[in-house]
Amino acid sequence: MLPPDVRVARDAQDLLIECCVEFINLISSESNEVCNREDKRTIAPEHVLKALEVLGFGKYIEEVYAAYEQHKIETLQDSLKGGKWSNGAEMTEEEAVAEQQRMFAEARARMNGGAVAPKQPDPDPSLES
Repeated sequence: MLPPDVRVARDAQDLLIECCVEFINLISSESNEVCNREDKRTIAPEHVLKALEVLGFGKYIEEVYAAYEQHKIETLQDSLKGGKWSNGAEMTEEEAVAEQQRMFAEARARMNGGAVAPKQPDPDPSLES
């Protein structure tokens, strides 16, 4: 992460996004080739790790694998809780829009190096009439 006092020009942000997209396309393409060489039809995590190695990003494999393991743990926890966005009840459209706006604001703040506004507590459904 960048220090909080660093500002990034919009052109630089756009360039970084384009670089990320190209990197993802490169890894995806090589992962697909690895998958095809193994006569598989679905790209698996091990294909992505092999693609990183083939493309010369082998020094990142350990960190990528750790992130993958963390993702598996979080996904399992979310499924046990009933889903990432579920609190046992369906979200109303208004709540979903409010949550979406909050997440957009957090993303903008991160992009601009600003502080993220704290998440507002969910309203107590027992107080609504």
